[in-house]
Amino acid sequence: MNNTVNYCGKGFTYLLGILLFTSCQTAPQDTASNNATDSAAKELVLPNGFSASVVADSLGALRHLAVNKNGDIYVKLSKLKNGNGILFLSDTDKDGKMDKTMGFANYPGTGIRIQDNKLYSSSNSGVYRYQLNAQGQVIDTAKAEVLVEGLVDKGRDNAKSIALDDENNLYVAIGSYDETCTDAAGNGLTNCKLLDSVGGIWQFSTNKLNQSYSNSLHYAKGLKNVVGLDWNNVTKSLFVAPHGRGGLKEKFPKLYTQEQEKALPAETLYELSKGSDGGWPYVYYDPFLHKNIVAPEYGGDGKKSIDNKYLAPVADFPAHLAPNDMLFYTGNMFPEKYKNGAFIVFHGQSQSMNKGYLVAFVPFLNGKPSGPWEIFADNFAGVDFANPKGPYKHRPMGIAQGPDGALYVADDLKGTIFKITYQGDKK
Repeated sequence: MNNTVNYCGKGFTYLLGILLFTSCQTAPQDTASNNATDSAAKELVLPNGFSASVVADSLGALRHLAVNKNGDIYVKLSKLKNGNGILFLSDTDKDGKMDKTMGFANYPGTGIRIQDNKLYSSSNSGVYRYQLNAQGQVIDTAKAEVLVEGLVDKGRDNAKSIALDDENNLYVAIGSYDETCTDAAGNGLTNCKLLDSVGGIWQFSTNKLNQSYSNSLHYAKGLKNVVGLDWNNVTKSLFVAPHGRGGLKEKFPKLYTQEQEKALPAETLYELSKGSDGGWPYVYYDPFLHKNIVAPEYGGDGKKSIDNKYLAPVADFPAHLAPNDMLFYTGNMFPEKYKNGAFIVFHGQSQSMNKGYLVAFVPFLNGKPSGPWEIFADNFAGVDFANPKGPYKHRPMGIAQGPDGALYVADDLKGTIFKITYQGDKK
């Protein structure tokens, strides 16, 4: 089988022996910074000493992003734009705005990572890899190595977020297109057959091409839809923040009140090891009872719990916040409290706390959460969730760390990328 896939014309040219990185688009396009203003950034609510700026705007429906060692940005699109699913952005005049835009890759998707001078990118059914040059730019956008192919994609919850460890392993999250595994044909109430191919994490090798389910390790199961995940270099383990289920009141009005529908189940953060089981679809996590509760589809009554069979979360958050990306902070720009802690991007909103569209922070010490979670960046939406007026302005989706320790947050409503920096006293 051919180990490369062509996406667009050559993404480089040679001039006097110098490698030049050029666009594979044939038509000229506006630079990403033409419409970018800092007015939206000034509306963000951040801790003292932090500030935000807009480095790019009007890019399309953005997903995850990665920043190379020069501060250039690769960002994924959920829908093709001008036939491209990845945008490369560069600030050539160093004024804080991305003034060069190049698109490539004819597939949309979510996952993207840079490691060992390689760019890893996922579609909704596979994972590809591009070689980078010494400046961190893709050498040839026309070709990509096919690492993984043939993953389940049925349209719903089909993002394939990815993470990499330091032992040549690639982790791919595969969400379930069925909320509770009771609607899919052929699945009984005691044996969710979907778990063989969705609702978990699969481990692949970065040293092999053309892998599929048959080449993989089913690393963890019982996780309905993981979009946010990251490898923790302190614990040498994978952490994930899956989406929780919904519809308790709608499907079981005699068991749940409207207030319970707003507050259950909790969003969760798990530390995984090989063979971990988060319990989906059989249980959900109740943050008030601090237990895994048997799902009503599987004989639960809202109170019946299962102890010690399924994984317990290391942290939990209000229901329906929809965690869509996460990052362990390893930079030196921010104060010491943020070192090795977890930033989590929440893409939804919680009716129980009238909050949403925010970036949260979980402090870590010695590889474990060391205190309650807190809101780090708020007011992306620009509205009061308790009494919303007017359209939502921005919705955070992806997060990445720059070489200087700054954070970049991608928005999928207006296609904006925010840069968050710290200028205060680090002590």
